[in-house]
Formats: sequence, C-alpha cells, structure tokens
Amino acid sequence: MPATKPRLIVQVKGRMRARHLSPRTEQAYVGWILRYIRYHGTRHPAELGEAEIIAYLTHLADERRVSRSTQMQALSALVLLYREVLAKPVGDVRRVLRSTSPTRLPAVLSRGEVRAVLGQLRGTSRLIALLLYGAGLRLMECLTLRVKDLDFARGEIRVRCGKGGKDRVTMLPASARPALEEQLARVRALHARDLAEGAGRVAMPSALDRKAPAWATDLAWQWVFPASRRYQDAESGQERRHHVHETAVQRAVQGAVRAAGIAKRATCHTLRHCFATHLLEDGYDIRTLQELLGHTDVSTTMIYTHVLNRGGLGVRSPADRLGGG
Repeated sequence: MPATKPRLIVQVKGRMRARHLSPRTEQAYVGWILRYIRYHGTRHPAELGEAEIIAYLTHLADERRVSRSTQMQALSALVLLYREVLAKPVGDVRRVLRSTSPTRLPAVLSRGEVRAVLGQLRGTSRLIALLLYGAGLRLMECLTLRVKDLDFARGEIRVRCGKGGKDRVTMLPASARPALEEQLARVRALHARDLAEGAGRVAMPSALDRKAPAWATDLAWQWVFPASRRYQDAESGQERRHHVHETAVQRAVQGAVRAAGIAKRATCHTLRHCFATHLLEDGYDIRTLQELLGHTDVSTTMIYTHVLNRGGLGVRSPADRLGGG
C-alpha cells in the first residue's frame, strides 16, 4: 500500500473517536475499509466512488453470502469514510440490493432454566451472567462497566456508550448486590496494589484521556471486572489493566448451559432475551422495556411479544379445547 494508507486510517480512527464509537466498532469499520481497498487493487478510496462501493457491497452479498447485518455494517463504514473523512459525495449507495436474512425469534430460557444455568457458574462468571439476566445488559456493556457506573443508593446501573453510542439507566438487581459489593472490594485491593507498583492506569475515552489524564488512576474509572493480568499499551507505553475478555465469559456460559442439560442454543445474549421476555410475563409495558433495553425503535422491542405469544404463555391451542381422547 502507498504511504497515504496509514494517514487515511489515522483520520478514520480520529473521526470515529470524535463520534464516541466503541473500540469494537472502530476495529470493525477499519477492517471493512481495508478490505474494500484490497478488493479494488489497493487503489486509494479517493479515486473510487459510488460504482466501486456498489460493486463491493454486491460482492459481499452475492459471492461472500454475508448476512444483512454484516453488509449493513460494511456500508456504514464506507459511508463514514467518504462522507466524514474524504468529504466526497457518493450518491445514493443505499439503493444497492442488500442481502436479506429471515427473521428469527430469539431463543428464550424459562426461569427454571436460567436458575439452572446460574447454578452451574461460579465467581466472576456467575456475577456477570446474573447482570446480563437481571439488568438486561449486553455482554460488552457489562464488561466495560466502571466503578462509578454502579449506584447502590438508587439501585441503578448506568450504561455508557451502549449500542449506537447511547447512554441509559437500568436496574441494579438486589440479588446481585452482595456479590457486586464483594467484587468492588476486590477491585479496590487490586487497584491499590497496582498503584503501589507504579501502574493503576486504565484506558479512558479519548477526549478524557487528553483533558483529564489523571483520572485514569482514579478508582471511579476502574473496570468493575478487571483482567487478572496487566498489559503495556502500545501507543503510550503505560502499564494498564484491561477488563475481563468476553470469550472467557462466553465459554463459561456455554459450558453451564451444557452442564445444566439444556438442549436450546443459548449464549450470553440469550440471558438478555430472557430478561425482556420475563419482564413482559410480569406485566411490564413495552415502552418501559424499550427504555431498559436501550432500543431506539420500539419495533425492535416488539419481537419479544412474539416470543411471549408462543406456547402456553399466550394464545391457547384450539386442540386443547376439544376435550376427550
């Protein structure tokens, strides 16, 4: 690639950080932009335009057979590149034929099955799973919680920069409070040890990293679920501590599902689906659920009403009214 490539990617990253996009989104967008450049023979994107964008998105749909959501993510990355970095109009690229995927209802566990899964988990993994179910958190929302995001007095958890960059408030389950208090005691002790050893810094949102660098050693900004080992940041050279990696929790939850003898395909995100479905069963309205889940569009939340209306929880089968043998 020519020498302009690193400069372009630096501009892309800077724009995404100005928009407060998550590190995971930043990584995904950069990946799509680089794959787009390679697909067109490493030509600079400024030399390309609407036709090349459509050709690449069509390639993803027709040859790579990617899902609709994957194709939409690639499109979003390219729109950001052209409109916000290169300041180059690209026309109506959203008219391109996108791959479609069937709508599938989310898998949901019964309350007894959730109890069985939690019963197979121990320690940090159990506490994280309890918050996914008890507060409706996405896995990465839970893992990136800071100490200051927990409000025990109000019984609230503040989710910052969730999906779509939105903040929201959800409940702090009373059943999780004792374990959370013990977890924070461990965080305090670990942070004190890190400070004593000349470390104790944590990754901060980009703006705060520049404006208030001292906050990076403040207990309030430390992860609720810190990793067991420190790492050296490649850019600053500082010794920091990351949060627990998501794959460790994913493996633990999937192992617990198997150990509990549950035949459904259940993941960490299934616990969030259970949170929503069980609240609907308890009579909470759809708008309250939308706010707790952080959905922009209520139609996204409405899928849980379809889950609720399946089986004995909603519509009764006419066969059950026949009587007799």
